[in-house]
Amino acid sequence: MTVLLQKDRPRLLLVTGNLHKLHEVRGVLGDALDVVSLKDLGLDVSPEETGATFEDNARIKARAGFKASGMPTLADDSGLMVDHLDGLPGVRSARFAQDHQRGQGDAANNALLLEKLLDVPEAFRAARFVCVLALCGPGVGEQTWRGTVEGRIGHAAHGAHGFGYDPLFILPDGRTMAQLSDDEKNHISHRGNALRLARDALVRAVTGAR
Repeated sequence: MTVLLQKDRPRLLLVTGNLHKLHEVRGVLGDALDVVSLKDLGLDVSPEETGATFEDNARIKARAGFKASGMPTLADDSGLMVDHLDGLPGVRSARFAQDHQRGQGDAANNALLLEKLLDVPEAFRAARFVCVLALCGPGVGEQTWRGTVEGRIGHAAHGAHGFGYDPLFILPDGRTMAQLSDDEKNHISHRGNALRLARDALVRAVTGAR
């Protein structure tokens, strides 16, 4: 889905350098708000994510974006929690392989996850994606919303769409997240669920801040 920015509509800053996340957020909110990126505004905001929870890290990023821009700011912190690994990789999902000196990036993260779950039977491969959104802006203080989606980790990657752990994450219908179209993913994903919970509050916050 392509969303054209329109200067006469309310604008919301999304703090992310991940173009996949920007695309997903615009796919859900783009009919109501212009979701602008740091690059759109010429800003360089990259606070250190030192929080112990998704909520902590989302707030850190939202505060930094608001401080730099002065406009209503949304930040996302999300990741994969695997029951057999006691909730790991969790808040370190994007840096899972890097933390174990196994390289970095999606391919390295997925390879390490498969290694950690080698020979683990289906009954013990339950997992969930978690997304926490944090809003920070003038007159709205700070607000957070959490969305999840349940599934399990497969034994091999399937699907050419999505990013991160999507090719390994099997949904109840038997497809991986990477086998969904953009619209299908937004309809059921952790980020889509969090955005739907936040949508009305985001529109009110941004419209009131114009």
